[in-house]
Amino acid sequence: MNTNRFDGIINGILAEIKPQQEDWAIRFQVIDELRKVVESVESLRGATVEPFGSFVSNLFTRSGDLDISIQLSYSTHIIFTGKKLKQQLLQELLGALRNGGWRKLQFVERARVPILKFESNHYRILGDISVENLQGQIKSKFLLWLGEIDGRFRDMVLLVKEWAKAQDINNPKYGTINSYSLCLLVIFHFQTCTPPIFPPLIEIYPGNVVDDLKGVRADAERHIAETCAANINRFRSNRSGHINRSSLSELFISFLAKFSGLVAKAVQLGICPYTGRWERLSSNTRWMPKTYAMFVEDPLEQPENTTRAVSNRQLARISEAFNFSYESLLSANQNPSKLLALLGRGPSSRNERHAGGQGSNHRPRAYQAGRPKQQQLQKNGFDRPSPMVGNKLINEGPMQQNLKGSSSHEAWSQPLPNGGKQTWRQTVPNGVKPQQTVKQDRNQPSQSWKPRSGADNKA
Repeated sequence: MNTNRFDGIINGILAEIKPQQEDWAIRFQVIDELRKVVESVESLRGATVEPFGSFVSNLFTRSGDLDISIQLSYSTHIIFTGKKLKQQLLQELLGALRNGGWRKLQFVERARVPILKFESNHYRILGDISVENLQGQIKSKFLLWLGEIDGRFRDMVLLVKEWAKAQDINNPKYGTINSYSLCLLVIFHFQTCTPPIFPPLIEIYPGNVVDDLKGVRADAERHIAETCAANINRFRSNRSGHINRSSLSELFISFLAKFSGLVAKAVQLGICPYTGRWERLSSNTRWMPKTYAMFVEDPLEQPENTTRAVSNRQLARISEAFNFSYESLLSANQNPSKLLALLGRGPSSRNERHAGGQGSNHRPRAYQAGRPKQQQLQKNGFDRPSPMVGNKLINEGPMQQNLKGSSSHEAWSQPLPNGGKQTWRQTVPNGVKPQQTVKQDRNQPSQSWKPRSGADNKA
């Protein structure tokens, strides 16, 4: 195929979907609005509102959702919070959001991780709220750190997400692939291309990250961050003579080729980003007995299967999407509109094979119709710079800074476009400056959190 033409199309799509400064500002405002609601719930007094997911990983698009974790100010130690208590707290938060005019509220209390779905009442940002989701937060940071190895990772993830949405295979509610699993597929592709772009993740963190989230939170997070930083720097310095220089279009085409015929491979093989290999299901005792249609092991929470929601019926559709897209891109009679349609653009945003199929997760671009004017954001005090410049954090994260200091409460400043400074303050791991989170009450000392509604704290 004409890769130059495809590269041009890809670059145009990426320019359209990558978040602008306004998109960051809107999400920060939604976070602040949520903080005010949380403060109004008596049983959540002293809790913090902390984003995670693609927003923290810098892998979200302009229409992307917002993942929020309510962190209880229970103690400086990582303490298990029972599912029953999480359900109760989210139920109380549901009532407060409903009274505040928040829309599309849905409490998914029986999920593996109970969540409260919402749509912001001003900007039409969709989101999920969970309680004490420290595992989700560390996974988000890990994906951000991986992006430091090669900037093509972010572009590839955004491109694959757009393609998966266009093919209607990015909705676990209907038995297809969730976005985290798509990220892991990209990681696996980067590990297994020639020469590899990423190492097996055992070389980044030789252990189970989630298992090491114990003890003092600041110490645990600092240990994980320092270990990953040292190993990523080591990998980058040792690969000087073996650098993969494939274009984004070449990587995308080889990605489709690698997972074509997935329905046949999934019978015998699982995908293991931790080792960077296809693993035989029959020889991996951690994955037995085989009860899933598809197996992608979570490298940070082994041996969990991130594609456990994929059904046998939908696996066939997923495999067909890979096959059809790959064959289409190799076709001799390509035209730009055909390429655009594969990625959700053009007259038909989805393949006709999926017409009438259930589970479409397509929706209008979030808040485009009612996008607030920049003047309104400035008036509300949210003319904040994007925390990313290229693939770098403005407030340097653990990959760029020297990890030192002993205080778990820090404040720092960053420049604004107009020459002023924006000061941020939050609770952070010792010496580490992760993504911005919103502290509930910055003027009050830390308090031991206790449920005020009589809930069993050990539920």
